[in-house]
Amino acid sequence: MTMISARIERLPFAGFHRKLLLAGGLGYTFDAMDAAVLAFVLPALRTAWSLSAVQLGMLASAGFVGAVLGALAAGTLGDLIGRRKVMMSALVLYCVASAGSAVVNDWTSFLSWRVVAGIGAGAESVIIAPYLSEFVARRYRGIFTGALAGFFSFGFVLAAVLGYFLVPASPEGWRHVILVTAAPVVMLLWWRRSLPESPRWLESQGRVAEAETTLDAMETDALRRGTVLPTLDPQEVDSPPPSRERGSAARNYRTLLSSKLRRITIMTWLMWMTQSFSYYAFFTWIPTLLVQNGMTITKSFGFSIVLAIAQIPGYFSAAWLNERIGRQAVIVSYMLLGGCAAIGMAYAHGDSQILVAGVLLSFFMNGAYAGLYAYTPELFPTHVRVTGAGLASTMSRLGGVAAPVLVGMVSASFSFGGVFVMTTAVLVCGAAAVLILGVPTKGRSLEAITADELAH
Repeated sequence: MTMISARIERLPFAGFHRKLLLAGGLGYTFDAMDAAVLAFVLPALRTAWSLSAVQLGMLASAGFVGAVLGALAAGTLGDLIGRRKVMMSALVLYCVASAGSAVVNDWTSFLSWRVVAGIGAGAESVIIAPYLSEFVARRYRGIFTGALAGFFSFGFVLAAVLGYFLVPASPEGWRHVILVTAAPVVMLLWWRRSLPESPRWLESQGRVAEAETTLDAMETDALRRGTVLPTLDPQEVDSPPPSRERGSAARNYRTLLSSKLRRITIMTWLMWMTQSFSYYAFFTWIPTLLVQNGMTITKSFGFSIVLAIAQIPGYFSAAWLNERIGRQAVIVSYMLLGGCAAIGMAYAHGDSQILVAGVLLSFFMNGAYAGLYAYTPELFPTHVRVTGAGLASTMSRLGGVAAPVLVGMVSASFSFGGVFVMTTAVLVCGAAAVLILGVPTKGRSLEAITADELAH
């Protein structure tokens, strides 16, 4: 029996949850800003340090390399030593490395700091959604986690504004922008005070008294606001308790690939890899391909900022739909509609058509991520939840690394249209994997989802 789950599931969405949403959301905002601002910084570094194309490529890839390492490390450690400790350590690492990269005077030192910053950002990106989703009742969890991911969009908009106005303002403008991305280190003091460890994870470790202390504080906050808490749901009380297996990293990986979880694990890999492959294929190559076809609008700041702003309703509409039609339906529909928008862009004529297609592409491709971030943590048992999310994130990074290379090869052999056919086909495969291999999670507690999966 588990009283922990029952107590979480009866709590309304209150001030405590809004504080969690803001804390985790700001983490995502700065992660996105850090990644996006590099596109504005690299041209300045090329001039300042006389960099070759190969050196620029290495700098652009440094964050990806670090993020893969960070995702794997956070996924593994988050289940072994706790979500809170990993999240705060990742923030410190990211901020220190970002500040370090802002004060160096040669490209090799900048490269090293960017790898370390990528480790911190990748670790933080993996841990936030699984960690904070464990505090939220099933009736709010989809919109909460989707909205959490929506904060990425604010980071991209801020990066576009800062990169466009601050980098060219002075020869040292690129340093100022990177220092801004290191600013969230001040959030650490707030996080230390306001973010408790996940009660579900504590229960899985046998630390039930600590979990109850956290829930006492959450219930007190709700009661102070005049909320009348309903009686505990007998089904939740009787739900199977989380596994208290004190495993190693190797055992957790074996659990994810066991006969009971293998299908879900592979589905999340396919879902994340295909989505990220297509996303980076579209947004890395579309400006270049369109310019080659005579379109100049993609070189303008206006086009970039409109695409960045289109992410915001994309993310938050999908977050809202997570609780209306379910995560699977959101992911599949937004993936497929994103593919349709890409095909529309491939056959667009004139700047106005390019702009409309680009807005739709940004809306749907980013919106799909709100479904992915909500869906993935729900699919794994508590004792391997972050490990599973970390492996899925690693697969997404590999998709992002492979996309620019393969798009370059396809565009050389099959021209402009071939790129959009390939990437749309990849999206269709990802959507099919979610439909065929996925399971419904809408309106179900995390414990109920796990019990159903492990029963098969």
